[in-house]
Amino acid sequence: MSLRDKYQPVIGLEVHCQMLTKSKAFVGDSAEFGDLPNTNVSVITLAHPGALPKANKTAVEFAMKIGLACGSEISRYNEYARKNYYYPDLPKGYQITQDKHPICIGGKVKIKLNDGNYREVQLNRIHMEEDAGKSIHIDGETDTLVDYNRAGVPLIEMVSEPDLFSSDEAYQFLTEVRKLVRYLEICDGNMEEGSLRCDANISVMLKGSKTLGKKVEVKNMNSIRNVQRAIEHEIDRQIDQIEKDEIIISETRTFDAGTGKTASMRTKEEMNDYRYFPEPDLQPIIVSEEWLNNIKAAMPPLPNYLLDKFQKQYGLPEYDAYVLTDNKEIALFFEEICGKTANYKAASNWVMGPVKSFLNELTLHIKDYPVTPSKLAELIELVDSRKVSHTAAQQTIYPEMLISPAKTPLQLAKELNILQDSNSDSLLPIIKEVLAEMPAKVAEYRGGKKGILGLFMGEVMKRSKGKADPKLASELVIKELDDFS
Repeated sequence: MSLRDKYQPVIGLEVHCQMLTKSKAFVGDSAEFGDLPNTNVSVITLAHPGALPKANKTAVEFAMKIGLACGSEISRYNEYARKNYYYPDLPKGYQITQDKHPICIGGKVKIKLNDGNYREVQLNRIHMEEDAGKSIHIDGETDTLVDYNRAGVPLIEMVSEPDLFSSDEAYQFLTEVRKLVRYLEICDGNMEEGSLRCDANISVMLKGSKTLGKKVEVKNMNSIRNVQRAIEHEIDRQIDQIEKDEIIISETRTFDAGTGKTASMRTKEEMNDYRYFPEPDLQPIIVSEEWLNNIKAAMPPLPNYLLDKFQKQYGLPEYDAYVLTDNKEIALFFEEICGKTANYKAASNWVMGPVKSFLNELTLHIKDYPVTPSKLAELIELVDSRKVSHTAAQQTIYPEMLISPAKTPLQLAKELNILQDSNSDSLLPIIKEVLAEMPAKVAEYRGGKKGILGLFMGEVMKRSKGKADPKLASELVIKELDDFS
């Protein structure tokens, strides 16, 4: 038995999602990413004396949306608090956040486990707060540069219970959270730009124990994969320390993606170190039933709902449903095709194959895709009605549709002269002619050499200039071979 098998990791995640609002959480300064440093600032962002904040209504509504999506209880009474600590990129010397009155209480996120089963990871809370600025450390320089553009940008923090038990589960949890915020269009989910950030609280305990180990927080991970790597390293590090009878220090550590290791940053603050108290400059926010119902009515279809629908209503395999629901716009594009054809599997194959390949190759968004769902449904119908072969549809008609999206698939099939001949009266003379010219091969076939059927089919397709319906032609060839004399 390995050392790993003796221990049970226990992980809780704190996920910070930067809201896609036009302005900041408590002031009208722009929240645009990538602007020149220190251009999106004002006296409120910089905490000048007498400058008073005002809550951003859209940010509050975004927080309510993610709470509804996770099945949280939405608090009707919401109060802001001051969290006191000092960093160079926190102009006020405190952060406006929520303490005793978070906007969302409880909730869950459904994840898929490696064995194919599902599990609901429990949330403790989701609360609103503001972001800090950004400190920039340049190699070789003794000074630190500070950009306050990000200071005051609205965040939600999703705090899970210590309800994750492996790095794989943490990976799945973060993947689902990112998918959710993108479906809701409240956060772009780009960890590389810092708009989705994750802190992991990690501890280990002996299997069967009821007492949690001392937790260590790991920060500064810029991808979901790096969160997984950091957790893996930290589990091994803590087990190694315990086996050596060393004490696990409750601290905050940073992760180095280059080495795959964590390193100590500072000892972990306790809750009372932050000296929370109610924010005196902001009134409590009361969520009325009418306001909450309006938010519920505006909720888009969520990934788990579509995943279930695609499998049950459209009869798709689980794999197809997962691929299609990974992106909201792709999922809705597929749904639109399904409203115009009953061949849902063909629609799935087209979207997962040629459509996604085109978008990926040119780095395009689905809104930039030139072919409408209606036209793809028409192309599927052409194949299903045996007017064109699937090969002709994919290799000949489809490329032309990308160039001439205004034309219908039928128009293109006629222009390209590739409509299949599904008339047995016109195919029979060609088939009889081919068989009459190949008596020796016919004899071989009738003698049991069925594998040469392709030889006859190839000649028939050649003489029909590729326009023969392969299925009908094959049926007619076999019938004529059986009756040949």
